[in-house]
Amino acid sequence: MHVSGSHPQQRNAGLGLALLSALTFGGSGVAAKPLIEAGLAPLEVTWLRVTGAALVLLPLAWRHRRLLTRRPGLLMGFALLAVAGVQACYFAALSRIPVGVALLVEYLAPALVLGWVRFVQRRPVSRAAAIGVVLAVGGLACVVEVWSGLSFDPLGLLLAFGAAFCQVGYFVLSDHGGDGRDPADPLGVIAYGVLIGAGALTVVGRPWRIDWTVLADRADLAGVRVPALLLLAWIVLVATVVAYLTGVLAVRRLSPQVAGVVACLEAVIATVLAWVLLAEHLGVAQVVGGVVVLAGALIAQTSTPKAAAAEPVAASVPVAGERELSSEG
Repeated sequence: MHVSGSHPQQRNAGLGLALLSALTFGGSGVAAKPLIEAGLAPLEVTWLRVTGAALVLLPLAWRHRRLLTRRPGLLMGFALLAVAGVQACYFAALSRIPVGVALLVEYLAPALVLGWVRFVQRRPVSRAAAIGVVLAVGGLACVVEVWSGLSFDPLGLLLAFGAAFCQVGYFVLSDHGGDGRDPADPLGVIAYGVLIGAGALTVVGRPWRIDWTVLADRADLAGVRVPALLLLAWIVLVATVVAYLTGVLAVRRLSPQVAGVVACLEAVIATVLAWVLLAEHLGVAQVVGGVVVLAGALIAQTSTPKAAAAEPVAASVPVAGERELSSEG
């Protein structure tokens, strides 16, 4: 599914692409939240994002049209979970809780994937992976301040967890899609993922009820009135199309473990951007908890299985940033 990154030039290019993917995914939330606050529903922003990306990626979908008959189940699952599910839950979550918190909760997905591997697939998980899970859960407890009775909106947290579970489906399907029996080109899977996802979101999102005058107006971004269409263009072209494509190309040039480590910067980038652009300040305990969550995700994604290479566990988990369609959305 990916090309080895042993060649120095190829590895450097892969690292650059992975960093770009993390940066672009991390910027989705700070661009989407002003649109939501301007009057668009989270599901409407999700529909606009995915549909816009689908239109841009139509040529890529046509190029890989044989996937429709070869792997229809994979494409449908990827569309409903990795595209529609992740984006809808993430944007709905950030309408109720801070961007950084929504993304940090979503980043429990790598730990949940290891739980799937250990308890559902009954394959061994390394000690480092287990430590990563404990750190991630403990850090999350600090982020949401469980000792104060969930100071953040419970429904917002539930939606963020929904994004995390949908992202688990993305990881599992991506691993299945790259198997040796009938591998599916990841670029084709992404193209049809957003195309089918846009169709599914059209049914549930009812875009004909969108107040299009919001897009003709300006939205508030840290006290600055920014054209709403400019924010939407960023979400579609940069935070979706560029983010997904660079993420996939990064995995093809690096090992999934290395690309996954770089992708963890997405949560840091999103939190910093929300702090600077949206004035979303977190307390000391939440900042420390966020760092612990990131540390747990890093350990979980970079761990190696106890068994031999024939039993890939965390090594088969692709880059986290490829969903969001992170984060972020």
